[in-house]
Amino acid sequence: MKVILKADIKGVGKKDQIINASDGYVRNFLFPKNLAVEANTENMSKLKAKQDSNAFKKSQEKEEAEKIAEKLSKILLKIKVKSGANGKIFGGISSKEIAENLEKQYQIKIDKKKIDLKDTIKTLGTVNVEIKLFEGVIGKIKIDVISE
Repeated sequence: MKVILKADIKGVGKKDQIINASDGYVRNFLFPKNLAVEANTENMSKLKAKQDSNAFKKSQEKEEAEKIAEKLSKILLKIKVKSGANGKIFGGISSKEIAENLEKQYQIKIDKKKIDLKDTIKTLGTVNVEIKLFEGVIGKIKIDVISE
């Protein structure tokens, strides 16, 4: 019997996947636990509408991320820090500080987890940093670390 899964089931399939399962398994396990619905025309059309809606939302989010990436490429973010005589800074600049300065200076809100910083920035000068905005959309920003 063909059914549409309502949840991920280990060894069977993922949510919204159409599977072919034995009648007994469907009647005695999947239907009583509300883990699946029959793959009739009504449920198939609901599934298609849901998938189309999700695809539209993803395309909107990707478009938004591309706009932000374009804005970021034109930005030179200046961060003032206390530094020693040899150009080393006290402490370091983390992704959290980058996100906060980006929001303060340019009103662009980005989650600190999306900023791809291998290690904290510990020297003065210009540094290029990548920001993962969406699947396949990476923004690049230049950060100018200057002494106070």
